[in-house]
Amino acid sequence: MKIYRKIEDITEPFTNACVTIGNFDGVHYGHQQLFATVVEKAQVLGGTSVVITFDPHPLQVLLPAGIKLISTCQQKEELIENSGIDVLLVIPFTKEFAKTTADAFVAELLVKRLGVKELVVGYDYAFGKGRSGNINFLKQQGQIFNFPVTVVEACYLGDQLVSSTKIRELVKEGKMAAARELLGRYYQIRGTVRVGKQRGGRVIGFPTANLKFNEEDLVPKHGVYVTQVCCEGRHYGGILNIGYNPTFGEEQLVAETHIFDFNEDIYGKPIKVNLLKFLRAEKKFSGPKELSEQIGKDVLLAKKILAEL
Repeated sequence: MKIYRKIEDITEPFTNACVTIGNFDGVHYGHQQLFATVVEKAQVLGGTSVVITFDPHPLQVLLPAGIKLISTCQQKEELIENSGIDVLLVIPFTKEFAKTTADAFVAELLVKRLGVKELVVGYDYAFGKGRSGNINFLKQQGQIFNFPVTVVEACYLGDQLVSSTKIRELVKEGKMAAARELLGRYYQIRGTVRVGKQRGGRVIGFPTANLKFNEEDLVPKHGVYVTQVCCEGRHYGGILNIGYNPTFGEEQLVAETHIFDFNEDIYGKPIKVNLLKFLRAEKKFSGPKELSEQIGKDVLLAKKILAEL
């Protein structure tokens, strides 16, 4: 997949471009259906499947409170590539870009720059200043510039609408199995292992890899989770605690992962942590001994759950 990070870097239209546009936070099951439609139609046209997205997320720029993201931009790019898309355009979203009219977006970007031959959008998509570029507008523009517009209907799993909003709710509630169903994969946090208080192995007996949450990160329900950890291309079982370490009176929110059957120095290295199941809420213990005993119980239960997957 070819990635463009500036509109200006696209110097000539793509061959028979089949295009979709959206934020695609989480690249959930509904987004995946949308991308499959784009790929299929591009193949019929003998052309190029193109996805347009934005970084940062527009609501991070336009709303004072921003939005908590299901996936990082890097993870989103990886997931879109896995969907078989040929070209990804990541537009830097600014307040200035937000002033772009829907007419200009279609005429200058979709038609002139990309050479759109077919447009695929979700059932509720709208864009441009004041969200004036709705479905009816796009169909009118399609008639003017001679490109059909395909609208992909809402995606349901059972009676549940698949949406980024719903997935955020489930993650905040610690309902990882339900979140996985809508995502089409496990919910994942990722980051670079940093040096923490180094109490895990020395004081408690369970060494941990520590990740720090960023301000824009979606933080799952605080507590202990069964996890799958990906480090340097290998996968391990583990448990993860998200919280403030109340036993030791910490004030900084961290994610501490104890990786099973693992004894390597990974400080400064990236890891990915899939959250499989919420085990218990975070709790303040009387001291390191009681905490260590509870973690031992958590490890046994987590290993049993992992063995049953």
